Amino acid sequence: MKVAHLKIQGIVQGVWYRAGTRDEADRLGVSGWVRNAPDGSVEAFVQGPAAAVDRLIEWCRRGPAGARVDRVDQSPAAVEPGLKGFSIRR
Repeated sequence: MKVAHLKIQGIVQGVWYRAGTRDEADRLGVSGWVRNAPDGSVEAFVQGPAAAVDRLIEWCRRGPAGARVDRVDQSPAAVEPGLKGFSIRR
């Protein structure tokens, strides 16, 4: 199990970044959430099998077609027991 908190910076709001992250997380079987931050970045919490989380983080470094990702900061986080699925938070 790997858990991470991500902050994604660049052109990542208004380009379907959150929806793309959710779709990719669902495809990989990763649980968590993603939301827009007030500073224009996107924040995500991800947990799941280490290889799947690593693949999702790699996807986050690229994002969807309309995004321009400048930076992905990753910090450790505690497991959220019982967290199922991946959601977009407001």
